[in-house]
Amino acid sequence: MAMSPPDPAVPGPPAAPSPGPESTPVALEALLGDAALGLRPAAGGVRAEVYGVHASEMADPSPYLLGGELLLTAGQEPGRPEEYAAYVARLVAAGVAALGFGVAPVHAAVPEALVAACARAGLPLVEVPPGTPFTAVARAVWRLMAEARTRELRRVTEAQQALASAAARPDPVAAVLRRLAATLGGWAAVLPAEADLPEQAAGPRPPAEALAALAALARRTGPGGPATATDLAAGHHLAAYALGRPGGEPARPPEQPGAEPRRPAGPVLVIATPGRTPGDHTIAGVAAVLLTLLTARAEPGGGGAAALVRLLLGGSPAEVLPPGPWTVVHARGGGDPAALAAALGTGLYTAEGPYVRLLADRVPGPQPGWRLGVAAPAGPEALAGADAQAARALERAEAARAPLVRHAAAGFAGLVGAAEARAHAEALLGPLSATLRPTLRVWLAHHGGWDRTAAALGVHRNTVRQRIARCAALLDRDLDDADTRMELWFALRLAEEPQRPVSG
Repeated sequence: MAMSPPDPAVPGPPAAPSPGPESTPVALEALLGDAALGLRPAAGGVRAEVYGVHASEMADPSPYLLGGELLLTAGQEPGRPEEYAAYVARLVAAGVAALGFGVAPVHAAVPEALVAACARAGLPLVEVPPGTPFTAVARAVWRLMAEARTRELRRVTEAQQALASAAARPDPVAAVLRRLAATLGGWAAVLPAEADLPEQAAGPRPPAEALAALAALARRTGPGGPATATDLAAGHHLAAYALGRPGGEPARPPEQPGAEPRRPAGPVLVIATPGRTPGDHTIAGVAAVLLTLLTARAEPGGGGAAALVRLLLGGSPAEVLPPGPWTVVHARGGGDPAALAAALGTGLYTAEGPYVRLLADRVPGPQPGWRLGVAAPAGPEALAGADAQAARALERAEAARAPLVRHAAAGFAGLVGAAEARAHAEALLGPLSATLRPTLRVWLAHHGGWDRTAAALGVHRNTVRQRIARCAALLDRDLDDADTRMELWFALRLAEEPQRPVSG
């Protein structure tokens, strides 16, 4: 089948990767419910989760797909049924979530052979009407993703606060488990090292098959093995989190093939839920950190664990920490968290999967095998803010693939990741041409003054009026609104500035 040239005008960031613990998808049903788009299901049902948008007219776009996308296409020329079947098979193999077919200008209707191929493969097929440009579909997806992510972040924040409050109550381990089970809508328990039966549990008990799978997961976690493990059994999502001491546990030799399954070196948090949402891993990780600290063995001078507990509960660790300054570090890598902590000269750390949070009395340098986000040195009373700085610095380190990024004050611009901010700017300004963008920027810089804008650009004031009116129509925004002007100003600055490397 011959293909039309690709549509270069679809805005937004690159297609999102396959579903992961931090991904926030959009339900295809929500997109179909947007009356302004007028999308219509054509085949394959409407049950799909969309993690991004990609537009392509290639016969085989799979090398450029990451999985989970809504693939938009507008112009496959008429082909044989077997060609459509092969095309759909390639999309399914690439993990495409749904196919959006624009019925203009090449086709007056979705080809019947494509409808039949999608129906057989179970790939949701959506008809995009002639009056709906792909840019509008893409913008709707990014908007819905942003709204979903905001809801999920709010849920995670509320869950963290509730878990912290539970940890401050009498019998805190039981209180944290009850809150965790209620938040996740499942069963949570602390499994001791000596037995397969839970020491404390909360929530509806899962089937025996799920309990047996959880016990097996628990035996795989801890020193010498992964810090977390997941599985599916009896229709339940299972997870196990090793509750090692903040200072780390001695490493055990790897389990030998054929040997009797070993017991975990310490207690393990096990969870069974009938479903799973993107924020569940983060919520469970917070609970694991709290339970690690709450179940830690008492040790002489153990002020470090007490300081971390106070910090996690939103209080001040000043009563148990020297004045400092202290440096909060967030790290991600595949190495041993205890070894990283030793290299940074600290015993104050917590590990949540591949992420490690550390509190050091010195400013670290790069560490092999790790990406580090380093906050500005701070006193004990300012560690909560430093923790947020380190998290943002780690995001920038991962985006730039830098071994270490230090926090640098950058005003409001520093509160949003550069890649995310630039992607939002390009999505917002996507409808504007290379001529309209500078006109809009100069007009905003001159506070909407027609004469001064015309003088700065060297054009007639009527030309400025026509261009600004065109900008308002394309953006579908009220340019007299102060909020709109502010958002467009920042977007134009981000879109026009060259990308700067993130230094370590």
